[in-house]
Amino acid sequence: MSGFVHKTIGQVIRETAACYPQNLALIHPEFGVRQNYRDFYDNCKAIAKGLMAIGVKRGDNVSVWTTNIPEWVYLQFALGMIGGVLVTVNTSYQSHELEYILKQSDSTTLFLMESYRDTSFYETARRIIPELDVCEPGRLVSEKLPLMKTVIFIGPREVTPGMFHFKDFINMGKNITDQELNDRMKSLDDHDVINMQYTSGTTGFPKGVMLTHHNVVNNGRMVGDVMGMTEKDSLLIQVPLFHCFGCVMSTMNCVYHGSTMVVLEFFDPAKALQMIAAERCTAVNGVPTMFVAMLNHPDFERYDLQSLRTGIMAGAPCPEETMNQVRTKMHCEEVVIAFGQTESAPVMTMTRRDDPVELRVATVGRLLPDIEGKIVDPESGKDLPDDVQGEIVTRSACVMKGYYKMPEATAEAIDRDGWLHTGDLGEVDKNGYFKVTGRIKDMIIRGGENIYPREIEEFLYKHPKVVSVQVIGIPDKKYGEQVLAAIQLKDGQRATPEEFSEFCKGKIARHKIPKYWEFVDTFPMTASGKIQKYKMKETFARKYKN
Repeated sequence: MSGFVHKTIGQVIRETAACYPQNLALIHPEFGVRQNYRDFYDNCKAIAKGLMAIGVKRGDNVSVWTTNIPEWVYLQFALGMIGGVLVTVNTSYQSHELEYILKQSDSTTLFLMESYRDTSFYETARRIIPELDVCEPGRLVSEKLPLMKTVIFIGPREVTPGMFHFKDFINMGKNITDQELNDRMKSLDDHDVINMQYTSGTTGFPKGVMLTHHNVVNNGRMVGDVMGMTEKDSLLIQVPLFHCFGCVMSTMNCVYHGSTMVVLEFFDPAKALQMIAAERCTAVNGVPTMFVAMLNHPDFERYDLQSLRTGIMAGAPCPEETMNQVRTKMHCEEVVIAFGQTESAPVMTMTRRDDPVELRVATVGRLLPDIEGKIVDPESGKDLPDDVQGEIVTRSACVMKGYYKMPEATAEAIDRDGWLHTGDLGEVDKNGYFKVTGRIKDMIIRGGENIYPREIEEFLYKHPKVVSVQVIGIPDKKYGEQVLAAIQLKDGQRATPEEFSEFCKGKIARHKIPKYWEFVDTFPMTASGKIQKYKMKETFARKYKN
């Protein structure tokens, strides 16, 4: 595979800082950050030394639970420099999900901020790890999380029992020499795992997708090449950094190409428009609902967006009208569509900047260079001809190493010949343009977030009134799909939707809580006793047509 580069994340940031020291690297107006690549690299180095000082070794798993704050970006590159594995934690997670991920990932270290929306990350962590009250920072002994040793708090709170403050952690790094850091950087291999993203599992439990320097660097490089990114570009990053859309297609893409990262803590259409105009952004990434929210903002006309040139729309199908408005009203003439999944780091196909609009709306583009993809019969695994629907599979040096500590699930996803089975149905035309037509799996995609019914079902079974539960996705104009739970109650029990919504609050992420609740006596079944979810979908889609 001649086109792939062999670089660690540390090498990439070092080279970019050497090439473009004065170029702006990170702009984060909400935190007063405006740094060129030299200063950005120095910051990452200071944090890398802090990580070494608290004992993070090559291959140690480090969880980061914050919104898109500057420290998230520094930690991504600092961990890359020392070979620590960044375990990304979704900001919507609640106690049940956080505990599972910290435990399943064998994380030794957790970085967290105060709170987001109505969830206190600080209190949630203390509930899961009560030993923080009595331990010295860095010397945690937790019954539930035997490998967790260190918790680091990012924020202004004065007293944080059992946790280091971020500034103290950086001070500790001053004892580490440049030589020690360089030696660590030299010891790394670009095929080391560097990033672990948790995707909800069809088995009911999220799986840790192990991505390497090689996966992430090359995918970020190729995505930026298709967008035409250079050191003259600046990208508005409003998608969450804990997804590949944020930390590969956005931050890694920028740092590889010497472009500027303009970061929003979380998506807000007014702030997005304001920042594009104020910082003269040339690119903007987002899921279609973000673009729709920006276009429909009452103050849209007040902002000059003529600096925009390109961007990526991904995570859900793009309506033609939205694509046309992004191109004309937002001046994003070269906006492209990307398709893939976390397991392929993430992008496998993209439309090209000069593709006609019809192709940019009706397809998800062509394969990236050096990435293979084809359509196979989901039953037999045999290759299918052009324009015939089957499963989309891909093979390349961007495919994950596997799921952390889940060999069976890995073998199910990646076959003996190295093909990753996406579970998406699609077809490819004679010019190599792929179309996504549906999904083999039950996965629900709501506003760009992947939701696996099994995970919600497992959780709802804990409710004392439930006999059986089936979770499905039904079409929704705004979000693509909404979550519906059909529940069979125990004999003699009665329940309300409000009671079940309340049961979920604070325990599972807000976007996973069903919008619709149906109480049923029976489920449609096949002759062999399998529940026919597709029939339920048809019935409830008609009922809730919007």
